Amino acid sequence: MGLTIVATIITLIPLFLILGFLLVKGASSINLDFFIKLPKPVGEAGGGMANGIVGTLELISLAALFGVPIGIGVGLFQVEFGRYNPVWGPLVRFSTESLTGIPSVVVGLFAYALVVRPMGGFSALAGGVALGIMMIPLVARATEEMLLLVPGELREASLALGIPRWRTALAVVVRTATAGILTAVILATARIAGETAPLLFTAFGNQFWSNGLRQPVSSLTLQIYTYAISPFPDWQRQAWAGALVLTGLVFVLQIGVRRIARVGQPLQR
Repeated sequence: MGLTIVATIITLIPLFLILGFLLVKGASSINLDFFIKLPKPVGEAGGGMANGIVGTLELISLAALFGVPIGIGVGLFQVEFGRYNPVWGPLVRFSTESLTGIPSVVVGLFAYALVVRPMGGFSALAGGVALGIMMIPLVARATEEMLLLVPGELREASLALGIPRWRTALAVVVRTATAGILTAVILATARIAGETAPLLFTAFGNQFWSNGLRQPVSSLTLQIYTYAISPFPDWQRQAWAGALVLTGLVFVLQIGVRRIARVGQPLQR
């Protein structure tokens, strides 16, 4: 018990140091202009990251539209059909596990070759595809775990009534595990919200408002990276503010996960 307490304290120390450092460095730089104004040119003080905040939400939405349906479909296939198929089941599982271990920069290069070059330029769509690819294995594995928690009696009762297996999977199994699947989606969203490397090859960044999905778009992670390595104190100050806002966004998503999981616990029991 003593060793577990010490290990817990050692684990929590870096977390609280990071959060404390972000609060000290970033809280003083957050104001209304940060959320509603565009970045100022080099050498001018002030401005904000409004375009980065909107771009982050846009990229996350595109990634969810691309990755969530595929991830849920893969998880559903593995639980309801893949484990009965000696060929496709292991193949899909191996592919999902391999995709989980691919570095994010490699995913960015793949999206660059798949979307950026054919389209002739960087774009929000390419960034959404890159982040969506990263979401697929995360959503698939978590969805699989949630679906395995559904009691087998529900499946058997539905099949005994003559309902086809595919309809049983959608109308009974997925509906029962909805809270757990939503938890998986939010966790995957929080995971990709802090990615920078794939966006360097796809979304590229933009100091202004994006005019469409086929245009480069900014994000908080890209602006934090650009501002943090700059030699200008005002940009460095805003980089800390952006890091604090991004951490707050992930924190809100984590709270949402806990609330959804708490709501879904009675249903799972």
